[in-house]
Amino acid sequence: MPHPRSAFDDPSERVVPDGMTIRRMRRQRGWSRRDLVDAIARASRRASGRDDTLSPSLLRAIEEENETVGYEVVVLISTGLDCNPVELLGPEAPPPEELH
Repeated sequence: MPHPRSAFDDPSERVVPDGMTIRRMRRQRGWSRRDLVDAIARASRRASGRDDTLSPSLLRAIEEENETVGYEVVVLISTGLDCNPVELLGPEAPPPEELH
């Protein structure tokens, strides 16, 4: 029996990250948004040899407005914060298939 589709099956699937959790985790490390963007680039470079990251303005939109993004963005943020991407998805976030 096939399993239901989820963001884990398609990294471009749109999800709503928990901006408050991301901000809290960033601040616990004493980091600015730029510090987190730099940490994401370093973690990406270690993992893949590429400097994948996101802009501070997108990070602000995620933290302050719970901006809907592709799951791959949540994965990038989780690499910078060294956590599981699922920790960055809010409990109130609708299932990805409802965000289309």
